[in-house]
Parts: sequence; C-alpha cells; structure tokens
Amino acid sequence: MSAIKTMRKLSSLLMAVVLLGPGIALADYQLNMTQSATLLGKDIYDLHQLVMWICTVAGVLVFGVMIYSMINHRKSKGAVAAQFHESTTVEIIWTTIPLIILILIAIPATKTLIDYEDTSNSDVTIKVTGWQWKWQYEYLNEGVSFFSSLDKASNEARQTGSGADVTAVDNYLLNVDKPIVVPVGKKVRILTTSNDVIHAWWVPELAVKRDAVPGYINESWFKAEKTGTYRGQCAELCGKDHGFMPIVVNVVEEADYNKWVVAQKSAAAAAFAGSDKTFSKDELMKKGADVYAANCAACHQANGAGLPGVFPGLVASAITTGDAKGHIDIVVKGKAGTAMAAYGPQLNDVDLAAVITYERNSWGNGASVVQPADVKAAR
Repeated sequence: MSAIKTMRKLSSLLMAVVLLGPGIALADYQLNMTQSATLLGKDIYDLHQLVMWICTVAGVLVFGVMIYSMINHRKSKGAVAAQFHESTTVEIIWTTIPLIILILIAIPATKTLIDYEDTSNSDVTIKVTGWQWKWQYEYLNEGVSFFSSLDKASNEARQTGSGADVTAVDNYLLNVDKPIVVPVGKKVRILTTSNDVIHAWWVPELAVKRDAVPGYINESWFKAEKTGTYRGQCAELCGKDHGFMPIVVNVVEEADYNKWVVAQKSAAAAAFAGSDKTFSKDELMKKGADVYAANCAACHQANGAGLPGVFPGLVASAITTGDAKGHIDIVVKGKAGTAMAAYGPQLNDVDLAAVITYERNSWGNGASVVQPADVKAAR
C-alpha cells in the first residue's frame, strides 16, 4: 500500500514538473522585440506590432474561412462544388483589399525608414571599427580614441579549463573593459567599418544594427531618451571569437559626458608621455599581465602553451627567448598569412612594451626587458 502511495506522489510531482516547468523556464524569456530606449526604436516597435496584428487578423480570417468551408462543405455532407471559372467581382475584391492593406503599412514604414537613415544634425559622431575580436571607437569631434575588449572576468572565465562558475560573473560575455559613453538626449551618429572581416554593431535597446564591412563606411544613429547602460554584441559570424565581442554603451548626463571626455584626453596624454619613461621590470610585468589577458590569451592561452597546430606556444619559443627586436616586430606589425594581428595600431608603446616583457619573462622564459622607447623606435 505504501508503494502505491509513493508512486502516486511521484506521479503528482512529475505532473507538476511537466505543467509548471516550461512556465518557470520561460519566465524571463522574451518572444517579442526588445523595448527601445529611443523614440525611433519605439516607432520601429509600433510598426512591428501594427504589421503583426494585420497579419494575425488576415490569418484568422483566411484560415477561418478555409476551416469553415472544409467542415461544412465537405463531400461527406453532400456538398457539390460550384462550377464556375472566373469572377471579376471576386478578383477585384481580393486585389483591392491587399493593396489597401499594403498602402496602410507602407505609409508608416516609409516614414520610419526615412527617419532611420537620416543621420544629419548629429551632436556626437563615433567611428566604430571592428577588429578580430574587439571594437575600436573614435570620437571624431572630441579627439578621443580607444579599443574596447571583453572584460577581464568574462575573458578568464571563458577559457578552456578555467573551472570558473560563469553564473557568478556579472554580465558574463556582455561586459567590456572600456565602454563607450554618450550624452542623454543627444543624437549620436555611428560610422561603422572593419579592419579585417565583416562584423555587425548591434545594440537592441538603442535600435541600432549596422554591418561593419572592410573598405566601406555605413551610417546609423540613435538618441537615448534616458540614462543607463545598454548592451549589445557583434551580430555577424566573424570568426572563432565572434561570441566574445560585446558592446556596452553608457548613457549619462551631458555634464558627466563632458567630464569623461576630459578624463579620456588626460589619460591619452599620460600614455603618450609614458612612451619616454623607463619602467621597472615589475611595473612592466604587472601591466603586461593585464594586456596579455585582454589581447593574447584567447589564442596563446593563459599559460602560454598555445593551441597545437593552430596557435603557437610562447613557452621557450624562438620568438619569446630570441632577439627582442624580432619579438617587437611581430607583435607591432603582425605576420602576414597567419592569424597574428598587428597590435601596433591597437596598443600604445607602454602597453606593447609591457606585454612583450611579460611574454619574454613568464612561464620560465627569463629573457630581456623591453621598454616603450624600444617599441617607439621599431614602429
């Protein structure tokens, strides 16, 4: 008897899981378009809703007539098909009604499309360049430029064999080391292009998605109506690290934006001045570890072992233990015909000297120290 009661409890539990499980799993799952923080995004959303309801009503009417006809005019009920070949009236009706519907859709769609393509009278212009696999941002009116990569916590957690609990990482794979900052209520013009392959700059909540194509510049824009942090991703399959190219946009008050611009210019000036400074080995190793984690570990691995047959290891390699000039040259200029990118355009002299020193003195290599002046002379 107890066995029967146990089976009944298990059956009840199983039924509860079957009935409630999908609802729990889909509680945070969004089927509709993302609600936008821009007026243009809201227009796109409203247009989507309008077309969806028109299609829904049309579908219900068409399939309703079909189902009704099949049920009430089937052969088993004695229905006999009418014998006629054409009807001018019917043809006029089923041509006119769809035409009217298309015109009703075309009017708001055309207006929204024109607004979407109108990048004139912008307050801020940012050139966005896709690299494998990071983004470069250049504020054309402000003289600010920097690269934005996957944040350190996500980058470390995503490494094979890291053992990290990715659920404990805030905004896993959707956070960056340097987000872009824009003022609220200002029109931001985005110019997208690419340095290598096709990427796509996509931020759903800002209603922006544009392909970044080598040799071309595509335009788009947004104007955020409220402050906040908005996240996106590369939406084009651009290579092995395609899933690790997030986008973060911080929308702030105009006064805060102006302070940020001043801080960025000061940081750039300090980095430029540092190219003539001589650093200690410990200083270079500490900074180099961060630069390596952000730019090199994905291919050469955190332990410098590389991926056999794909990316060479740096442990006791001819590059990292040989002549420093050869090491500097390949890091700064890259290597044609391989996946080794040129980091000269991406990193400043201090960062390059630090990462090269780190590679030459980690994993038991014990080679020489490279200073920013050495990198500057090799450019």
